[in-house]
Amino acid sequence: MGPVTEGGADSSESAPAVLAIDAGNSKTDVAVVDANGRVWGRGRGAGYAPYQLGQDAAVERIASLVEEVLRSAAGAGPVEHVAAYLANIDLPVEELQLRKEFEDRGWARTVTVGNDTFAVLRSGTGAPRGVAVVCGAGINCVGLLPDGRTARFPALGRMTGDWGGGLGLMEEVMWSSVRAEDGRGPATALADATAGHFGLESATAVAEAVHLGELPSERLHELVPLLFRIADAGDPVAGEVVERQAGEIAVMAVTALGRLDLLAEEADVVLGGGVLAAQPPLLMAAVSRLILRSAPRAVLRVAVDPPVVGAALLGLDRLRADGRAPEDPTGQAEQLLRSGWARTT
Repeated sequence: MGPVTEGGADSSESAPAVLAIDAGNSKTDVAVVDANGRVWGRGRGAGYAPYQLGQDAAVERIASLVEEVLRSAAGAGPVEHVAAYLANIDLPVEELQLRKEFEDRGWARTVTVGNDTFAVLRSGTGAPRGVAVVCGAGINCVGLLPDGRTARFPALGRMTGDWGGGLGLMEEVMWSSVRAEDGRGPATALADATAGHFGLESATAVAEAVHLGELPSERLHELVPLLFRIADAGDPVAGEVVERQAGEIAVMAVTALGRLDLLAEEADVVLGGGVLAAQPPLLMAAVSRLILRSAPRAVLRVAVDPPVVGAALLGLDRLRADGRAPEDPTGQAEQLLRSGWARTT
């Protein structure tokens, strides 16, 4: 996928600007946004995949897109800060390494690098305060306070106690379906639905086709929406899987709220990622019930604006905290950014 870039606003004002980077597994969004909320340039390219390309090549891919967006935003004020939030950056040592690489590029005076879940959090809130849980291929959760304190988890998969993303769900569908067919597990409509979805005679045949390379394993992701449809129709086995996932989402959110002393306060809990963005009714009801049981004043929100908007807002928060940009007491700049982005998407 080649980069797509777009020039931004036209103004004689020269407000300080932020270079915002949101790099996920499948795509990277880059934007130059000034302190008044104007988008001067933006672009989209391929995802950040150091596990496939190697670290150097993955960074070069981002750098190429950034340079193109910076050229398209030549009329903007000085870029003061890089706010980069990336998937697969789960540990502080990884943040430090990548921050050094971005600092060496000389794009701005200061650089922040963090996990992309922080960008999802800020995209769904009006201030850098609250908790976000993201369910995509995997699951992650972070929390943030205006004074910079954070709560986070390693998010390295099952070996660090994480379950509940799309990969885990599709495995549960296959597990339950095959065991229902061979008698090791209870009957479930998931078995026939899985077989029918792929046009094969059984879920066991689906497993065999994947094993033999006749069916790409990536296609098993298609079982996730099927799981929610079967669960919403009342299948008890599918319902148990969804309830388990809701429990994982809730325990991450509640733990993060507790670490930040927000359990008894009104605080946003932002839900993002492909699984949660679809808002399956049974899952959303269970998540709400379980979170509110422990944090009765929590406000659940589903992220609507893209994470790159959250990255830009975190960058502007940093400029204002440092005194490098004027305060936005009425939220006018943030509103302009959000509404402007929505109009041009």
